[in-house]
Amino acid sequence: MRGTAAVFTGTGRPFELRTYDVVDPEPGAIMARVLLANVCGSDLHMWRGELNLERLGVMMPAGMGHEAVGEVAALGRGVTTDSAGQPLARGDRVAWRYFYPCGRCPSCLWGRTRACQQAHRFISHGQSCDEPPHFVGTFWTHHYLRPGHAVFKVPRGLPDGSVAGANCALSEVVQGLHAVGLRAGETVVVQGAGGLGLYACAVARSMGAATVVALDAVPGRLELARAFGADATIDVRRVEGARARARAAKELTGGWGGDVVCEFVGHASAVEEGIHMLAPGGRYLECGCIHTGTSFQLDPAYLTLLSRSITGVIYYEPWALREALRFLDRSRDRYPWERLLAARYPLREIDRAFRDADGRRVPRAAIEMAST
Repeated sequence: MRGTAAVFTGTGRPFELRTYDVVDPEPGAIMARVLLANVCGSDLHMWRGELNLERLGVMMPAGMGHEAVGEVAALGRGVTTDSAGQPLARGDRVAWRYFYPCGRCPSCLWGRTRACQQAHRFISHGQSCDEPPHFVGTFWTHHYLRPGHAVFKVPRGLPDGSVAGANCALSEVVQGLHAVGLRAGETVVVQGAGGLGLYACAVARSMGAATVVALDAVPGRLELARAFGADATIDVRRVEGARARARAAKELTGGWGGDVVCEFVGHASAVEEGIHMLAPGGRYLECGCIHTGTSFQLDPAYLTLLSRSITGVIYYEPWALREALRFLDRSRDRYPWERLLAARYPLREIDRAFRDADGRRVPRAAIEMAST
């Protein structure tokens, strides 16, 4: 059997559609058939060259894409269950942790696999897609899950469009709010009401946050933030200046500020602004800035004197993906998940999908393999 792949050959170049043999999975591995793959913000960074894959050591042509949902096409010998012990069979829908910790570095040995410095090799598995097993991206008809990989069955009845974001954006939010120790009754400020920010509003609410405030410059996103659990919103276009926005956030949290402030904007200026929104003893969750070369001014006294802290999160532990799927299952009727569904494109139109996502002509773009 052969499958189709949209391979990446370098910044500024169109994707190329190629076909490869679908190999049988080795013992302990799984070959998945991709159902839906979202164009994530990090994919756009790579596509634009802000994250240069060749400098990261990724061999061309490369396989891009990671935020996806699929179904089991073939199980390698010895694979009978998912990572939670649930029976696994061909045709079962699955979500998988998209990156591969090395298991040997000090971070992995201490159980902090989300801090593994080799995890970036999830991009194309760190190899050329011309090499077997070939299917090392998710903008493909198939995706190869290596032996021992974290994979979970998708709860029955959840639509693919809701599940596709679970193994990246939603799991990162679950891990991040856990990492900063969000407790019931605390206040949360969310900078940026895109996909990550909307997930954060909903997850913070489910964790018992007393007040959730969201900031964005797009009115439609702010309206969505309220639908996903925000008590109040701030239109950054209408409140000019970082200090004014910090005051507004504090006023909406009873004059206290955010016990937790989350950055999902992806711009260094938002970090400087968000730190001033923190309450005494507050924790700042940094998730949005993933490419180097940016900076902001910081007076460390504003951290020390007010006992504030900053935590960076880019990856997550396997339990976070399991909890993300459980959260979607528990809240399927609580939030309007259908309003987060991405605009869908067949694989042959992947270049248009990236251009539309980059130009913000669609809230989010996804590649649908059934229409390839």
